[in-house]
Formats: sequence, structure tokens, C-alpha cells
Amino acid sequence: MSFDFDLFVIGGGSGGVRAARVAAEAGARVGLAEESRMGGTCVIRGCVPKKLMVFASSYPAAVAEARAYGWSARLGGFDWLAFRAKLHGELDRLEGIYRGNLLKAGVAIYDARAVLEDAHRVRLDSGESVSAKHILVATGARPFVPEFPGHELALTSNDMFDLEALPKRLLVVGGGYIACEFAGIMNGLGVEVTQFYRGAQILRGFDDEARGHVAEAMRARGIDIHCGTEVLAMERDGAGVRVACTGGNDRSFDAVLYATGRVPNSAGLGLEALGVGLGRNGEVKVDAYSQTAVPSIYAVGDVTDRINLTPVAIREGHAFADTVFNGRPTTADHELVASAVFTQPELGSVGLTEEQAREREPIEVYSAAFRPMQSLFAGQNEKVMMKLIVAQASRKVLGCHIVAPAAGEMIQLAAIAIKMGATKEDFDRTVAVHPTMAEELVTLRSPVRKA
Repeated sequence: MSFDFDLFVIGGGSGGVRAARVAAEAGARVGLAEESRMGGTCVIRGCVPKKLMVFASSYPAAVAEARAYGWSARLGGFDWLAFRAKLHGELDRLEGIYRGNLLKAGVAIYDARAVLEDAHRVRLDSGESVSAKHILVATGARPFVPEFPGHELALTSNDMFDLEALPKRLLVVGGGYIACEFAGIMNGLGVEVTQFYRGAQILRGFDDEARGHVAEAMRARGIDIHCGTEVLAMERDGAGVRVACTGGNDRSFDAVLYATGRVPNSAGLGLEALGVGLGRNGEVKVDAYSQTAVPSIYAVGDVTDRINLTPVAIREGHAFADTVFNGRPTTADHELVASAVFTQPELGSVGLTEEQAREREPIEVYSAAFRPMQSLFAGQNEKVMMKLIVAQASRKVLGCHIVAPAAGEMIQLAAIAIKMGATKEDFDRTVAVHPTMAEELVTLRSPVRKA
């Protein structure tokens, strides 16, 4: 049977673009459809613009610290519209690079929504229909806002880069990394931030000690965190939003950001009708090679809801292309994937939390919290935290958790050692780099507890 393409990719985010490029470079005829902007969530409405906003929000604290170091530094007002224009210009530049790299590899680009007609055919909303030997679904995920009275008044993370003006008072609903990052960003930009989370502590899934450390630091910076609190209803209050919540403390805000999770973009693609299995939250079910129950259809990235991180989607897309088009059966490695939360200070994490590890085997916990040299000299009270989880039997480091400025940079390097199977004694044999915060990781001599 003759096909228009060897591979057709639905979705122009990180995973889909990587798969398309690798397959095309292997000689495959590749088509790709993207209904929005090339680059997907990470480049257009996620990691990249959010990190640039983190940078922008960090300067008030830096200037205050500069004064403590003897500089007669002063900070004027923040020009949100000027920053927003430059931000969008950078996103346009990056989108152009993504598009250009696809074209350079020989990928045919369709700026259209695509749905599956059958196991080998895709229909575009432009009216075209194309066939492909293999189809890859890489449609990512989208923010989720639960239904309740007034839910349509909520903003999502997608909206935060297009605001006409910064709100004076912002409510952030949610306790995950996106909620906490935006709470820190907006606080740093001078917005009065309140955060509601229904759970007992923010950043569920991360190490308990680390998440408590981050919460304490956020509160110290002026973020009003309320755990065990849910929104019941919202209504217009002039130009703002009045929020009714559990506990009866109704309040008004200029804007409400909902960051209560994301759901896979699998609806309306025609997957279930073809026999492609979907999970409870709409995630596409795949095997270790990212293949669905329909042999010609594969899926990678957040739409599969495995580990929802951009580098993981890229690895999955590359592994798929190597398997199908380069003759090298490859599975993406989902073990010991490091992550960073760009709160202020940052949280870096790799491996097991203390809570996970002690359920698995006897462990030792090495942990220290201290005021780092830079902020100590400036008279600030904020502490950093370094923590290692060690197996008593094998002495392997099972997990590392860092709360500190640049924790994301540090955890990337620690992850290499832990991925290689480093023991606590390997860390101990490593000579410290002094004076640094990270030297604490190789000078933790005695466990603070065993479990």
C-alpha cells in the first residue's frame, strides 16, 4: 500500500518536533500538523516564558541585597508592557527556529488541526486528508479548571503571559509546581499574592522536608499561603473577582489564577473509535516503545501522562524515531529523572523522597539547613537545605533534594552521580569546592535519622 508519508505527527511541541526531525533525517517522508504555534507548551506558554518571568521577578530582591553589600542601588517601577513585548518577541524567535529546523530536515508542515480517520489516515481542518504508514500523537496537555459557580472567571497559566496589566491582588489556586512558581513570580513583580491549596502542604509528591522548607520561604517573602482551603464559588466584583471559600473568609481579588493540574489533549482526535486505549484522565495508553494498541499509532509526551517534563518528551520522541526509522529499538529511560521547581528559592530533586525510600528499605537521612554566605552577609534569614537519602544496605544514594538559589543547576550535576549509582562514600570521597553551597553535599558526615 502506498502512503503519502512514512510518518505523520500530530502536534508541534518538543516531543513531536524531535520525532519528526530524527525520522526525516533518517530518510523518512514526514508530515506534521500543529493547530496553534510551533514549539508547544514549553516554548510558547510554559517553561521558557515562565523562566524569563522568574528572572524578571528576581531583580527587586537582588537590588535590595546589593544595597546590603554597599551599593547605592535603587529600583524604579516595573514596565510590564515593555517586558511583555520583548517576551513575545523572544517566543516568536524561538518558534521561527523550531519551524526552520523542521523545514531544513524536510518535514512538511501543516498549520491545521488534525484528527485520525483510521489507523493510517489523518484529516486536517483545512479540508485535506493525508495517509501515513505511522502516526504519532504528540498533542501535549492543557490546564484544568474544575467546574463550580463562576469557574469561567479563572485565568490559567496560558493567560499569564498575555495580561494587559499586572493585577494588584492575585489569588493563586493550587499547590503544584506551576502554582508555586507563579505565586513567586507575581510576588517578585510587586503583586499582593494569596495562595489557596486544598491539601495539607504545597508541592505534593516532593520530599516533605523540602516542601516545608519552600513553603516557609514563600511565606517569608510575603506570599499568603492557606492550606486546607478550597474555592466554593466566584463572581464578578466590579473589575475584580469575589471568591467564596471554605472557612467562610470571602475576599475580592483583581484576578484569580487556577493552577490545579493539567489534562492530556486527547479528546476529539478520534482515538477511542480506532481502538486506542485512553486512561481515566484521558491519557493515551502506550507500551515501553510508545506504541498504542493500534500498531501504526504511537504517542509521546504529556498526552501519555508518564513523566510530564519537556526533556522526557524529547527523549520519548527520539526513542520512537530510533525504534521505527533507525532500526534501533529504544525505550525512553524514566528512572531517576531529575526535576526543578523554579520557586524562589528553587527546589531541585532527583530520586526517592524520604517518605518513598523508607517504605522500600532501611535508610539513613543526611540533611542540613543553613544560611548561605551571600545572604548571611546581607543580613537575610533565608536558609538553604541540602538532603541525601541513603540505603543502609547498599550505601547507594537513593535521592537528593536541594532548596537553594540555583538548585536546578546543582541537581542536574548531582543527578549524574546518582544515575551512575554513587554511594554515600563516593560523595564523601569527593573534595569540597569551597566556598559554595553545594559543598554541603560532600560534607554531610552523620545521619540526622534512620528509618
